[in-house]
Amino acid sequence: MDLFLGLLIFAFIITSILIVPFINTLYFLKFQRQKQDTKDAFGKTTPIFNTYHNVKQKLGVPVGGGLLIIITVSLLFSVMLPLISLLGIQVTSVYTNIQAEVNVIFFTFFSFGLLGLYDDLKKFFGFKKEKFFGMRLKYKFLIQWILALIIAYLLYNQLGISFLHVPFFGTLPLGILYIPFAAFTIVAFANAVNITDGLDGLASGVLLISLFGLWFLSYTILDTVLSLFITLWIGSLIAFIYFNIYPARIWMGDVGALSFGATFAVVGLLLGKSVALPVIGGVFVLEITTSMIQLLSKRFMGKKFFPVAPFHLWLQLRGWEETKIVQRTWIASLVLMLFGVWMAIIYKT
Repeated sequence: MDLFLGLLIFAFIITSILIVPFINTLYFLKFQRQKQDTKDAFGKTTPIFNTYHNVKQKLGVPVGGGLLIIITVSLLFSVMLPLISLLGIQVTSVYTNIQAEVNVIFFTFFSFGLLGLYDDLKKFFGFKKEKFFGMRLKYKFLIQWILALIIAYLLYNQLGISFLHVPFFGTLPLGILYIPFAAFTIVAFANAVNITDGLDGLASGVLLISLFGLWFLSYTILDTVLSLFITLWIGSLIAFIYFNIYPARIWMGDVGALSFGATFAVVGLLLGKSVALPVIGGVFVLEITTSMIQLLSKRFMGKKFFPVAPFHLWLQLRGWEETKIVQRTWIASLVLMLFGVWMAIIYKT
């Protein structure tokens, strides 16, 4: 544990050194959202969001902080994993094919990040849907599913994961049905984090708290690959949050939200804690559930189920200040994380 704590601090320091020049570069390149009606993850206009956040759009806060984290974590991991072996420290994993485990993690990290980067570039430069850079929502959603199915197949075929560990009940074999289940989990969390990323520090703070839970679980099963990856991710994310809390100097962007959400799901699947994952990331589940209920209600009933969705926007509508929402959501996330970790460790496989 002392090694990983040291690496966490190292990742924090490296990201802290890089982030200010990175923010200045984004300003210089004008990588800022153009003034336009904001849409949610399902492509629907959100006028109430625009009412509360027009000032932020006018300030031109740069979007794309997730890109720095992806690059920093990936480079540090590529150096640290071989270095650990050279130092004589045994690299252990619950999977016999360690390289396949690494491949799954970073394929998710990069592929969903690239899809999110495309979306950010569209917002930066204001491309219209008639042009190439204005790919319609349904095609982006389709690409998410294609990527998720590829990842789920790798989990099933190369790592041999085909079951669920259900607390209090035992192991539930799914066979090939694990592939659609895992794909759904990945797509759901990718969009859930994206939807949650609506207030300064909200998604990043909830993600950080949730990752601490997964970090603890990875350490209990002695999986060096997962522990190292989460360690570096947490360290880099802490440095980012310093500049992302209210008033934010940088936003995560879709490049971060889609990548981090999908990778968060994959880490949970690799840990074999699929059932505990929605509890550990319970805030994300609440955010996407309220959005989905709202969307389906509008589509099939012709009216809104909630005054506004997702949940954090409803709290704003009720008069809660942004900082109050974020801080209390962090507390709720901490409780959910502890409960989810407890669920995950009360039974042995």
